[in-house]
Amino acid sequence: MMMRSQALNRSQQTLRQKLWSVHWFLVVLLGTTASIGFAMLYSAAGGHLDPWASRQIARFGIGVAMLIAVAVTDIRVWIRYAYLLYLVSLALLTAVEFFGIVGMGAQRWIDLGVINLQPSELMKIALVLALARYFHGLNVEDVGRPLYLIPPLFLVAVPTALVLRQPDLGTALMLLMIGGIVFFAAGVRVWKFVAVIAAGLAAMPVAWQFLRDYQKQRVLTFLSPESDPLGAGYHIIQSKIALGSGGVFGKGFMQGSQSHLSFLPEKQTDFIFTMLAEEFGMVGGLALLALYVLILMYGYAIAFSAKSQFGRLLGLGIASAFFLYVFINIAMVMGLIPVVGVPLPLISYGGTAMITLLFGFGLLMCVHVHRDVQIGRRGADDEP
Repeated sequence: MMMRSQALNRSQQTLRQKLWSVHWFLVVLLGTTASIGFAMLYSAAGGHLDPWASRQIARFGIGVAMLIAVAVTDIRVWIRYAYLLYLVSLALLTAVEFFGIVGMGAQRWIDLGVINLQPSELMKIALVLALARYFHGLNVEDVGRPLYLIPPLFLVAVPTALVLRQPDLGTALMLLMIGGIVFFAAGVRVWKFVAVIAAGLAAMPVAWQFLRDYQKQRVLTFLSPESDPLGAGYHIIQSKIALGSGGVFGKGFMQGSQSHLSFLPEKQTDFIFTMLAEEFGMVGGLALLALYVLILMYGYAIAFSAKSQFGRLLGLGIASAFFLYVFINIAMVMGLIPVVGVPLPLISYGGTAMITLLFGFGLLMCVHVHRDVQIGRRGADDEP
């Protein structure tokens, strides 16, 4: 009994130490950013918590609890189950083909009753885990050998192909870019990226034939939105009008004419940054961008502080995925890239995106808490 009591005390002490080691300032930054999202969803609903803000607050609360639980879990547990989580996500992506529900012209969700699960969001995190696990087991010489790059290429290609079938071009491109970032961080030579990009550019005329009509229209609209101002170009034109009308300080909270008179489409999801800029102006937009920059700085600092290759790659992958969310959404609503339906992290309404993003930050916190843990090449069962 005494030995059992001592073991329990040591376990509780270790848990307290891990909780103390959590990067709480980063948690505060995430909460501050999410609070801006709650306010914008409240505004989007005309001054009501329902239907969006109340649900988003509840999901954030669940997500933060999960973030802390993930953060204090031994990092060697995540390397041990990395491939399993990838396979579960892949199975869910496959299930979308047979049991998925259709929304906004695409079959991307599985109805679980309490939430419509979007497996492609889960795959963004699972892919980083799997690639970090694989490259952790290689030495520098192996990374330079083309034969060793075939398995991770399949890890990226299979879910990307499944997501393209939904169809979801934006998420498919994100998976490719996330994979490319982890490949680069693992030490893959630059000339190999150049070769792949050149091959991709050469294949674009062929790939164009496989795009859906609405995807082709998005690209053409990006090149010339004014050619169809009441049709395909309507969304981006209204977005630009709202962005410009906000001026320096904005029109005031809940005073945006484009959004509240229903000129701005999808104001609670894809175009929520446009609504924020209309109501709070350039100052509000820059303030949100400053929060994002701080989160990214801490994310990359955590990644580079890890002593294990798995921790470094996992941290870099999660932080880079967050950056891609921010960059693609804001560039999209400003008309710098085609509209591809990528949400603004912690701001846009969406259950799966919020939960999986906070799960990803939980893994990033786990890297921080266990930054001094050494992990052998064979993974979690090796002694540090």
